[in-house]
Amino acid sequence: MVLTDLRQGQKAVITNLAITNEVVKQRLLHMGMHEGEKVCVKCVMPFGGPVMVEVDGQYICLRRKEAACIGVR
Repeated sequence: MVLTDLRQGQKAVITNLAITNEVVKQRLLHMGMHEGEKVCVKCVMPFGGPVMVEVDGQYICLRRKEAACIGVR
């Protein structure tokens, strides 16, 4: 399952950060998005827009392409 499979309000635990762009991956790691962290989907924008998630008390907006590379359970 990936982050984009979750609906608004659902919670999960990050299992895999398979983002190919190393700069984006490092930036997410610096913001607290590590494997084993709890994540909650706060808002999903329509028409393929970004996904807003809460990780460790921070709100982070991700492109769907990047959110689809983050494995959760």
